[in-house]
Amino acid sequence: MSVLRGAAPPLPHNARTLAALTANPSCDRRSLLDAAGIDKSALAAHLGLPRPLTKSQLALDYGLAFERQVTDQGGAALVPLLRQSLGLTLPEASYKDVNSVGSGDDRSPLRLRHTHTRALILSAAHGRSKPYTLVDHPVLSLSVAGHQAFLEPDVLAFHHEGIFHVVEIKSFPVIHGQPDPTKATAALTQAAAYVLALRELLTGDGLPADRVSDTVILINPRNFTRHPTATPYNASQQIKHLSRHLGRLRRLPELLDTLPPGTTFDLAPGPDSRPTRPHSELLAALATTRPHYTPGCRHHCHLAPHCRTEARNQGRTEALGTTVRDDLAGIDTIATALALADGHLHPSQDQEGIAQALRHAQRIHTALQGGHA
Repeated sequence: MSVLRGAAPPLPHNARTLAALTANPSCDRRSLLDAAGIDKSALAAHLGLPRPLTKSQLALDYGLAFERQVTDQGGAALVPLLRQSLGLTLPEASYKDVNSVGSGDDRSPLRLRHTHTRALILSAAHGRSKPYTLVDHPVLSLSVAGHQAFLEPDVLAFHHEGIFHVVEIKSFPVIHGQPDPTKATAALTQAAAYVLALRELLTGDGLPADRVSDTVILINPRNFTRHPTATPYNASQQIKHLSRHLGRLRRLPELLDTLPPGTTFDLAPGPDSRPTRPHSELLAALATTRPHYTPGCRHHCHLAPHCRTEARNQGRTEALGTTVRDDLAGIDTIATALALADGHLHPSQDQEGIAQALRHAQRIHTALQGGHA
């Protein structure tokens, strides 16, 4: 893996990058780069690719303000929401902020916070001391392709009667009880990373994984106000998907076997730390990996513009969108689809049904063109 990265250190994962793994699990290019800890944003910047859209500073500030509103005064606004959403009777709630540990700093070092979080959670799990009901700003760790990734839940882990729940605070609204489904799924996939990290912590200390619940609680603004509301979600599907894709990262040796000897994505930084690797060499290295472009890649992968151009230049069906690619399952190129439609290519047995549909569509298209003329 060090040959693939070159002199660059491995890029640490976080919950967002882990959640992105589930967005396109069939992309060997993405799996290879992520497993090796290669900085895709640095590759994209060196190739001059446009940056993906990010949240505005105004949106980020709003999210932080909403988080502070929910967690201020020891999570006073949060406890009633948890009582209601999970049907719990909590006569009192204890609270611990792990953001600052043993110092006056606003934010202690990551490893120190991780050590303190681990001690708090294991103490609660084993019943060695009165557990904290709410643990704010915890730091968890998760094994990713043989490396330890530190994860920072948005706000807290929640412990009650021996069962842990993950609570995530998000600033997108729940309007008349319905959140944006895309944003809710993304939030649950991030929360799945925290669930897996908690389970890894407990099982590593001899405790059962089911001590961490599949139920994740999302805290969001209600309707068009800043009043928080809590909604429990069953995140079992997201947890299974992420666990499976993390397992795929362990197959790096299989992916490495498909690469030509000496393949590297080293940017060859010069004395001023600027990349000196010729673009042609980097593009050739990328061409040795198998991509799986979909339009959704634009939202979570810095290399999406390159893969989109590559798909278009090669005439692959995925360049026309996910729906077309799925409808033409088994047909990889636009040229093959057109040849089947006009009869220049005899379909195989597996392609017979698709070929008939393409020919029917071709007849309708020809008829409409004739009628327009």
